[in-house]
Amino acid sequence: MRMFLGEYQPNITEGSRIALPKKLRDQIRGEEVVLSRGFEKCIFVYDKSDWLEESQKQVENSIAVASNRNLKRYMYASATETAIDSQGRIVIPNNLKDYAGIEKQTCVIGAGDHVEIWDSKTWEDYLEKISRELSA
Repeated sequence: MRMFLGEYQPNITEGSRIALPKKLRDQIRGEEVVLSRGFEKCIFVYDKSDWLEESQKQVENSIAVASNRNLKRYMYASATETAIDSQGRIVIPNNLKDYAGIEKQTCVIGAGDHVEIWDSKTWEDYLEKISRELSA
């Protein structure tokens, strides 16, 4: 089982490319990842095989339940497979960059079973919020 850990600050380069930190890349099997809209204005990055496992859980949920349908739409509509290039970079599609409000400054975090890409300011604000909640 993979365990994605840590917090990193890579920049977005021309063409919407971002270098995945080596410690995170080393946990990924294969040459492709799946990007999708995450929660709280971030982008989820899944190892492709992990994405398939997570997807299977969602597929098994009944479409008769509205919240299941909504989660499937949320997950799958924005999902895209992307290759990791020889320099360890991935291209973030514009729809996901826009959703997450990412311009130049990013924060990439390990979130256990997946990686998240955040706009740096959004991450700082969110981290401050959850820090307050956890210490209350």
